[in-house]
Amino acid sequence: MHAAPSSPGFDAIILGAGAAGLFCASRIGQNGQRVLVIDHAAKPAEKVRISGGGRCNFTNIHTAPDRFISENPHFAKSALARYTPQDFLDLLARHQITWHEKTLGQLFCDQKSGAIIQMLLDELEAGGGELRLGTEIKAVSHADGLFSVDTSAGQVTAPRLIVATGGLSIPKMGATGLAYDIARQFGHDIIPTRAALVPFVFTGADQEDFASISGVACGVRASTPRARFDEAMLFTHRGLSGPAILQVSSYWSPGEPVTLRLLPDTDIAETLKAAKRDRPMHTLGAALEDLFAKRLAELILTRTHTTPANRLADTSHATLDALAATLTEWVVRPAGTEGWRTAEVTAGGIDTASLSSRTMESRHVAGLYFIGECVDVTGWLGGYNFQWAWASAAAAATGLAVS
Repeated sequence: MHAAPSSPGFDAIILGAGAAGLFCASRIGQNGQRVLVIDHAAKPAEKVRISGGGRCNFTNIHTAPDRFISENPHFAKSALARYTPQDFLDLLARHQITWHEKTLGQLFCDQKSGAIIQMLLDELEAGGGELRLGTEIKAVSHADGLFSVDTSAGQVTAPRLIVATGGLSIPKMGATGLAYDIARQFGHDIIPTRAALVPFVFTGADQEDFASISGVACGVRASTPRARFDEAMLFTHRGLSGPAILQVSSYWSPGEPVTLRLLPDTDIAETLKAAKRDRPMHTLGAALEDLFAKRLAELILTRTHTTPANRLADTSHATLDALAATLTEWVVRPAGTEGWRTAEVTAGGIDTASLSSRTMESRHVAGLYFIGECVDVTGWLGGYNFQWAWASAAAAATGLAVS
């Protein structure tokens, strides 16, 4: 708790007009405080706009702390418990925005993602908040209890500063390291950042093989030493993508292998043996095409040096077992990832050890807050990172209301 000095203009300045920044500003304003949001972009909430193929995967009903990666796995518990997916659904209902569930608890807007953005802007307006877009943030300083932000439109001051400028993912949309620069300026450590929820790239024979069946998808269990995910995998011109790969990429370290179990819910060996019993005159190639897309089946036969024309009747159970074992323990070694260009989020970020888990306030400088993607809290694919944006923003807004 600390008493905030009076300011000639605003009670709080928020840097960043993304999901977290706009949501935090609306709640601060509706608490009766004067708030200004500044962003260098020409339009607000561009990552909201492109999310979910334009439908905005705005939360996940299975939100829980164990679906988030952080050096401190306990940090997110407080904020996530106090602002839940149901709280956001209640907000959507007040704005007559409807939604539907896709797979694995992912909730999408029935309308286009612009409806979510408009809701955030309407909420900001309802709280009397001010939004300044196309405004470059040049420098931030702090003296005598006030934060000063030098911008391309002049200087503004306030006793509280909330940094919500995001991470490094998708630089073509204007992502920068500004949040980390400000954090370091005020004595915060940065957990090394890396691209997360990002496709893998390969070199050599793997890259050539995967490119040859680019566009083919398959159900898979993708595993690293620290995590595994059962979802779809997509072969690309440069490597592997799809939900299972994006998920596991957040846990992957350069040089590590990734183990793929194709069709994890299917006993491939028993399925092939059943095909041999029921259709002995069919070829092994035909049996595999019953399980996989034709081009993938052909690649499997090529990589395992198996003759596709062999009749199942002439194929031993040992051969079928060996083929199945290859497909349930397929070890690949990515050369790297697609990097920031296509990463959906940034893993790592501002060390949570120096932030309050209840309010997101800096433990070094009173009145300074960090929310959203710039913090070392990274969610799974499927709406979790938006839920962290809403929850961390709500925590900060509540913190301002009682400080």
